[in-house]
Amino acid sequence: MSSPARSAGMPLVEDGTGRRPFMRGIMVHSLLSRGASFDEAFRTATAVRDKIRGRELVQREELAQMVDELLGDALEARPEAVASFPSIQVRDDRRAGEASPFSKGVLAQSLLAAAIDPDDAFAVARDIETSLLARRTRVISRDELRALAQDTLGAKLGPRVAQRYRAWRAFQETGKPLVLLLGGAAGVGKSALAQSVATRLGITRVYSTDAIRQVMRIMLSKELMPEIHSSSYDAHLTLPELHGSPDPVIEGFRAQATAVTVGARAMIQRAVEENTSMILEGVSILPGLVDPARHAADAHVIFLAVSTLERDAFHSRFAARASEAKQRATHRYLENLDAILRIQDHILELAEAQDLPIVDNRSFDESVLSILRHVTESLRTQGEGSGHAE
Repeated sequence: MSSPARSAGMPLVEDGTGRRPFMRGIMVHSLLSRGASFDEAFRTATAVRDKIRGRELVQREELAQMVDELLGDALEARPEAVASFPSIQVRDDRRAGEASPFSKGVLAQSLLAAAIDPDDAFAVARDIETSLLARRTRVISRDELRALAQDTLGAKLGPRVAQRYRAWRAFQETGKPLVLLLGGAAGVGKSALAQSVATRLGITRVYSTDAIRQVMRIMLSKELMPEIHSSSYDAHLTLPELHGSPDPVIEGFRAQATAVTVGARAMIQRAVEENTSMILEGVSILPGLVDPARHAADAHVIFLAVSTLERDAFHSRFAARASEAKQRATHRYLENLDAILRIQDHILELAEAQDLPIVDNRSFDESVLSILRHVTESLRTQGEGSGHAE
């Protein structure tokens, strides 16, 4: 392998992970991120550059010593701003010791799975970085970093948070996919919750049963399968045989859900076969039509019902939906709100009968945290039951 190219007159910087060209701009950015002012960072980086110009090789430790000497009292006045250039390396022993730069942002993102506020996640990540810099850590293994993260979470936010973080990390080590199913009536906020939870868990595949139904509409004509060519709350109008039945709204909804669930089950099966985590949300994710236990050996499938128990909350959600998609008129949902609420009652009755968790989406942020807590607690319980817990 060829050596990295040197900048004009500048040496290569060597540490335990290899050699990289010295660049003043990188040092300035590093010092800024560690609390130095721009003038201090620029002046220090320029002085270091001038000292090492013309050399072929310089050790990382020597650079750190130069920075300490040049900044002096400025750093002592701000102990949190420990200058260490360049960044800490995180070594992955499972990949032949490959290393990557430590990032507060990446660490904070991983901490979100513990069902904590993003501000708390960043504060913990910042504390960990400060601790590593104060100890002049140059290389840390990924396992050591995760153990440090768990200990810091426990100290700052409590043992339950630390347990949730450990459960999520332990589950990732199993190599199994997570399939999260969010069912609920139209307008309860499933789509937004699914997207936010996916971001925090690092899941890239988020699907809706509306998309499944749309594909089925293209393939199956209205004459062949009329129930999928309408909304969940008025599917009964396409099925004349339901006229006069005790509850045509619920029977029409169930007919539609039964048809769409065929596609939903296929998507779950594909995610399991491809070993890829996924979130699937939609009104057609109905308790009793999807069996989470079917894939228990190969995946962790979690089913939650999302609800909105306050009638007035539907108005604002339908208005927001209409502004995002002009073709979805608010009045159609509001005119059928009674039918939508009857469908919600039916879903909640089924969830209660099958002991499925129900998320009352009164506060979006709290609902996101509630879903994350349930996911990690479920993973922790499964891990303890299978003997994989630490």
